[in-house]
Amino acid sequence: MRKQRLPIGVDNFEKLRDENLYYVDKTLLIKELLDSWSEVTLFTRPRRFGKSLNMSMLKSFFEVGTNKSLFDGLAISKETGLCAEHMGKYPVISISLKGVEGRSFAEAKERFWNEISNEADRIYFLLDKDKIDPSDRQILLELKHGRGDLESSLKFLSRLFYRYYGQKVIILIDEYDVPLDKAYHYGYYNEMVQLIRVMFGSALKTNEFLQRAVLTGCLRVSKESIFTGLNNLDVYTILEQSYDEWFGFTDGEVRQMLAYYGLEEHYDITKEWYDGYLFGKTNVYCPWDVIKWCKQLANTTDRTPQNFWANTSGNDMVRRFVAKANKPTQREIEELIAGESIRKRLRLDLTYNEIDKNIDNLWSVLFTTGYLTTRGSDGRGNYDLVIPNREVNEIFVNEIQEWFSDKIHEDTAGSNQLCDAFASGDTEAIEGYLNKWLNASISIRDKQSKSPVENFYHGVLLGMLGTRGDDWDVRSNIESGDGYPDITVTRNEDSYGFIIELKYAANVNALTESAERALAQIDEKNYEQRLLDEGITDIKKYGIAFFNKKCRVLLK
Repeated sequence: MRKQRLPIGVDNFEKLRDENLYYVDKTLLIKELLDSWSEVTLFTRPRRFGKSLNMSMLKSFFEVGTNKSLFDGLAISKETGLCAEHMGKYPVISISLKGVEGRSFAEAKERFWNEISNEADRIYFLLDKDKIDPSDRQILLELKHGRGDLESSLKFLSRLFYRYYGQKVIILIDEYDVPLDKAYHYGYYNEMVQLIRVMFGSALKTNEFLQRAVLTGCLRVSKESIFTGLNNLDVYTILEQSYDEWFGFTDGEVRQMLAYYGLEEHYDITKEWYDGYLFGKTNVYCPWDVIKWCKQLANTTDRTPQNFWANTSGNDMVRRFVAKANKPTQREIEELIAGESIRKRLRLDLTYNEIDKNIDNLWSVLFTTGYLTTRGSDGRGNYDLVIPNREVNEIFVNEIQEWFSDKIHEDTAGSNQLCDAFASGDTEAIEGYLNKWLNASISIRDKQSKSPVENFYHGVLLGMLGTRGDDWDVRSNIESGDGYPDITVTRNEDSYGFIIELKYAANVNALTESAERALAQIDEKNYEQRLLDEGITDIKKYGIAFFNKKCRVLLK
């Protein structure tokens, strides 16, 4: 039998079920939601953990006129009494704010209007019904064309639905905090806060036509910011045990998916790279990563794990964090990358304009957005934070490397002196410059294997030598002789060049021995052959060993 296709980028539940795509069953979220007494529920989870698909699933379940067969064979279908009472019984208003952004408030507001206009257009059929007053017809027509009172639009649509169906509505708002994030970034935060505060207050606090509302986002924005007076709001962050298994894939679900596609042998590396998040008491994987990884394994011969999560959007938060790090914070970042934990007090109810006020707030945001996870607490608000997996560890390493490169480019004089020292063979000067930069930077330590650490220093040194400009040809891992030397450099104006081989030492006392091994490797594998073939006769060979923030340079 043909295997179900993987749902790459599909967050529409109806499409997923209609096209028979692979679905990890999260429908018992509905039961837990109905069993609670929350009129308004907010779930905060990192990006790419299934928030939008779950919201689409809720819409498909509750909405009047739904295709009930979409839930055939799923866990919720066994709750026959609950399904009889609630499935297809409610008018639903569903909007997503993930696209509400812009460089100005006017631009963002226009995109906000697009969401409301689309929803008004979706229920435009109500205009043909006798139950709708002429005045309401005009208001709906205005909303359909992006005009009228945006702040009260959700409450108006609720009232319209209630008058037609005689049933209170369910409101679903996905990615509620994206407009606030973009507004803070582009400088119109206060205007956006005011708009959302009034809109949410009208729709969620003083709305007599509301049955239930569900919101999702990455951050739990301070109640004083946009949820003022909303006493019917229950917030479930990644620390709560309630709802902990409905966002993200559990270990059992990942094992089942790998088995379905005949990929069981890749379980260990899947866990190493994409597991490690703790939501409540449940260990979860990032769904986006697992699905993309399974597709790669099924469709190609490439068995190298990829950083799928980082590629879905930028990592500005890590970059801002690294740039702000003082000496104590730099040491803590080094401990995290080495696989250790650090204890921090978390604030989960920040406003966006508080995030950058101090480094402690950034720790909290890194946690809520998925760059860090917890391994326990002291019960008094202090949590042991760790980097969840290899994928996120690489994000930190790459951002530190880019930060290091920026620092090097800022120090033009120092970079030129380092390059001059390489050209002249002054190993003492090279060591001095490298040790100085390393001491002022964030380093990474050997965690599981030395290759990632060597790659880090490799990238740093490439960045340093690359500042010289067009008169130097700096190449990395090109084939030469019987292997691939780490770095080769030639000068365009003469027949001069040098070869650099890097090693990461086991400890500071092994620096010299490691540098000697690097030099020996250059000769053993005949790395100079390519340069000789290019007519370069004056060749220097450097063996360089690193350990944390120390290095040893040997020349032959």
